[in-house]
Amino acid sequence: MTMKNKTATFDVDAQKGFTNICPKELPVPGGETLAPVLNAMADLGRFRVGSKDAHGPAPAWASADRALMATPTGLAEAPLYWPSHCVVGTEGFELLDGLPKPQDYQAFVFKGLEPGLHPFGACYHDVSERLSTGVIEVLKVEGIERVIVGGLAFDFCVKDTAIQLAKAGFEVIVVREACRAIADESAAAATQAMLAAGVEIVETVKELSERN
Repeated sequence: MTMKNKTATFDVDAQKGFTNICPKELPVPGGETLAPVLNAMADLGRFRVGSKDAHGPAPAWASADRALMATPTGLAEAPLYWPSHCVVGTEGFELLDGLPKPQDYQAFVFKGLEPGLHPFGACYHDVSERLSTGVIEVLKVEGIERVIVGGLAFDFCVKDTAIQLAKAGFEVIVVREACRAIADESAAAATQAMLAAGVEIVETVKELSERN
């Protein structure tokens, strides 16, 4: 079996709610540009995984006060305040134009629907990492050894997903051009956290494809 056959790609939360298409939600600079890069990234594997934030209209962590963004809530399973975003049934919930529909991925995760749970990583429904979304188990059944990750946002959901996959024993590579970050400071911290967990970070899809 070639390495491509043992490789999955993971589009993490590539949703309109994380772009300037939905400016009142949680826009990440440049987030709306990612679909072509994620599609190119998918060519590096045989199994494509996606995820969505799937929130209700009034979760415990939501605040209209932008000054509270990313500050502590005091809730163990929803640790930070955020503006309401990616509410099921709204435009912000939808994937970026140009990406497959959820049913056209080989596996797909919906996370964050419970009002008291706000996981960042796509491998668990809870911050405590006790409630599996099943994606790790599916990848192992498929014989996947390497997972290439991109999506939104680099400094939160991409970071936690990559670290969770690395903890589960996969070789994990994050493609920087296939991600966008909320802020430079948190992106720098996320980079260090991923490297410390054994995650590799490469700049471009081309760089990775030439290695293969």
